[in-house]
Amino acid sequence: MSSARPARWRAGFLLSASLGVCCAVWPSLAPAADFDDDYDVKVWEEIEAKLPAPPKDSSLIAFFVSASSANRFQVDGDSISVGADGVIRYTLVVTSASGVRNVSYEGIRCETAERRLYAFGRADGAWSKARGNMWVKIQNSSLNRQHAALFTEYFCPIGNPVADADEARKALLAGGHPSVPH
Repeated sequence: MSSARPARWRAGFLLSASLGVCCAVWPSLAPAADFDDDYDVKVWEEIEAKLPAPPKDSSLIAFFVSASSANRFQVDGDSISVGADGVIRYTLVVTSASGVRNVSYEGIRCETAERRLYAFGRADGAWSKARGNMWVKIQNSSLNRQHAALFTEYFCPIGNPVADADEARKALLAGGHPSVPH
């Protein structure tokens, strides 16, 4: 019986030593909870929007919004820009069935599915800054869904922004972005 004790003692000692080495080499899981805290959180900053030239009829690109709307929706292809801040800016022209034309300079932020109104176009071609120019969530309503259409079908396919203005123009001309199922 006495010879068994040293063998058990050696086995226990070896097991303890092995566990000690493993625990010393194996990183602690406790700091994993703070892993994300080690990275700087980059706060999003919007770049200053520069108002474009008034839209020319020759650069307007029509896009489909809804069969339930009698309005005609167009984007000025020359005004489209994709900013370093990830915002797609464009001039929107909405013409009612009676011929009333509304022009606005707007932005869509794909990352948050939000839109912003920067300015309204006046009849003389000048811009009037919008008073309510806060970022608001894009709503997919049945009548006024122009922003939802631009977001989902043209400018932010699958939630990702287009790479540049040319890609946005091509999507508008094609009737939708190629990565969006039609």
